[in-house]
Amino acid sequence: MCQDVLIVDDSATIRQMVKRTMKLAGLKVGEVYEASNGIEALASLAKHAVAVIMLDINMPTMNGIQLLTRMKGNDRLRDVPIVIVSTEGSKQRIEELESIGAFGFVRKPFQPEQLRDVLRPLLGVDDNAASENGDADNDLF
Repeated sequence: MCQDVLIVDDSATIRQMVKRTMKLAGLKVGEVYEASNGIEALASLAKHAVAVIMLDINMPTMNGIQLLTRMKGNDRLRDVPIVIVSTEGSKQRIEELESIGAFGFVRKPFQPEQLRDVLRPLLGVDDNAASENGDADNDLF
C-alpha cells in the first residue's frame, strides 16, 4: 500500500528533489503534499493523513522546530514520523531534535541514497519500481 508524504521546506527546489528521489528509489509513495512553512504544514495535516513528514528547520512564519513541538503536543499528530532535512547538522542540534521527537536526520545537500535509506523503514520499497528504474543506488540523479 502506498503511503502519503508531506514535504515541508521553503525551497521549492528541495521539495522537488525530495519527490524525485523518493520516486527513483522505488519507495512506496502515494500522494505527496507540499508546504513552505509550518503554518501551511498544519493546514495540510488538517486535511490529509500522512505516513511521514520531511521537515526543514529554517523556514519563515513557523520554523521546523516550532512545527515539531506543536505536533508532538497534538494527540492526532504526535506519532507521525518526522525526518529532518536541513543544513543544520551539529551533534547538539540533532540530539535536540531527536529529544523533541524527530525520527531521523538528513543533512542538506543530501545524497539521494541518504534520503532513501532513512525513508525505507517508514515507507517500504517497491522492488518492481526499483527494477524498472535500473540500479536505484546509481541512477537516482
